[in-house]
Amino acid sequence: MALEVLVVDDEADIRELVSGVLEDEGYAVRTAADSTAALDAIGERRPSMVLLDVWLQGSRLDGLQLLQEIKRRDASLPVLLISGHGNLDTAVAAVREGAIDFIEKPFEAERLIYLVDRATETDRLKRENATLRQQIGQDEQLNGSSVAINTVRATLKRVAPTGSRVLITGPGGVGKEIAARMIHLWSPRAKAPFIVLSAAMMSPERVEEELFGSEVDGEARPGLLEQAHGGTLFLDEIADMPLTTQGKILRVLTDQSYHRVGGQRPVKVDVRVLSATSRNLAEEIAATRFREDLYYRLNVVPVILPSLRERRADVPAIARHYLAHFAKEMGCTTRMSADGEAVLASYSWPGNVRELVNVIERLVVLNGDAPIDAAAVRRCLPELGREAGVELRAAPIAASPQGDSDCTIDELERRHILAMLDRAGGDKQAAADRLGISLRTLWNKLARYKGEPAAGAAAEG
Repeated sequence: MALEVLVVDDEADIRELVSGVLEDEGYAVRTAADSTAALDAIGERRPSMVLLDVWLQGSRLDGLQLLQEIKRRDASLPVLLISGHGNLDTAVAAVREGAIDFIEKPFEAERLIYLVDRATETDRLKRENATLRQQIGQDEQLNGSSVAINTVRATLKRVAPTGSRVLITGPGGVGKEIAARMIHLWSPRAKAPFIVLSAAMMSPERVEEELFGSEVDGEARPGLLEQAHGGTLFLDEIADMPLTTQGKILRVLTDQSYHRVGGQRPVKVDVRVLSATSRNLAEEIAATRFREDLYYRLNVVPVILPSLRERRADVPAIARHYLAHFAKEMGCTTRMSADGEAVLASYSWPGNVRELVNVIERLVVLNGDAPIDAAAVRRCLPELGREAGVELRAAPIAASPQGDSDCTIDELERRHILAMLDRAGGDKQAAADRLGISLRTLWNKLARYKGEPAAGAAAEG
């Protein structure tokens, strides 16, 4: 979105002239002929700066009085004064009151552009910094080349330039925010803000103030919707949004306007809304926890992201991508063997891509420059599974040809341990980790099965 300038001048030809010059330079421009219209415009939506005529003939407040009121409401809003001949002293006094600079009539277009560029530089830098902060540690692509993920990418490319609302669904950790960022970056709004609201991360009483902003004693604090003006607002975990807020979001989607918390004036915005959830919204609607009318407004184009288990072929490519990323970040030269990638691809990944990324980072940290083989991967996966509260899927206990009806508990335990050892490729430490027992205990049980003395001492070495 272009930076926005509010031009306040009682002369229509000056407003038209200045608007034309600034629009040619890529600025968005709103105009006001008097102080009342100017304050209403600022209350409706904060501009990047105000270009203000000193005199304002026929206005309730003259330019200096309006400057003082603007600065009282928002001291950070840049104001550039326009002064006529003979008003130099007044203009200098205005600078003392907080105006960033002044320009005399008649003025050259180049001088006006220079001063406006300088006045909006802080706002421009703030936006760039905010965008960079959002992108730190963020991937902007869905990695992989499977049919499933290629289909998703094709859908995102088709919908990105349209401006249509998109509802992204899928289990946690599959990359729903990455998909939303891809839509934004491939859209005409790519240079405008991409703002994220995660309803799951906020208490219900805070959601509305964060989203809509607030007004106290005439002073406005912009919310995320206003910050996203001209760009994209991503509503993450939309099912966690309170019902009252859902109703207000519905109005925003209908007419692109809303009221700040505590405010009376409607605020108009131009925002594309993308949303995501890991819940089943049909069930949420049936349980009256989610509004059906809002669902239909948001679900113009549905995009379903598959779980990592459904696209196992992508696991090695994703692993290589993040292995290179973390190795570079940590100054390592480690590589993963083909059998290590095979072990990764065999795992069910209940935490999806997020879990895989964590495993790769841990492998790089623990292995340094050493190659990452199958044994290293196996050692890492059980530890992560316990930490995340996830039960790793073990191989089923082998059944005897005669069935299990006559098996003792000891026999079932023996089969299970041997099956886990086989699944771990003979790696006793990995098998012990999966079984949730110490390596000494595993050695003792194996020795008992073979009728040998306990090998605990040897195992400790």
